[in-house]
Amino acid sequence: MLTIDLESNLKTKLQEQAEKHGRSLEEEVTAILNYHLTENSAKSLNLADRIKQRFSNLENIEIAEINRDKIRKIPTFE
Repeated sequence: MLTIDLESNLKTKLQEQAEKHGRSLEEEVTAILNYHLTENSAKSLNLADRIKQRFSNLENIEIAEINRDKIRKIPTFE
């Protein structure tokens, strides 16, 4: 058994989530830790892949190109 001292607002949120899932507080914490330490570890942490995955369901969306000014000349301090 592991004893963890939690802030009261965090403990309240965990209890609410546990009730929502029909679990005890200990079971909820175990499920969260299990998810984040085992199942979720196989997911890519690459930011580009995560962005692509998040917006993959948006197929026919076009983003207008942003017009940019030409690159200015580098100043010389002579």
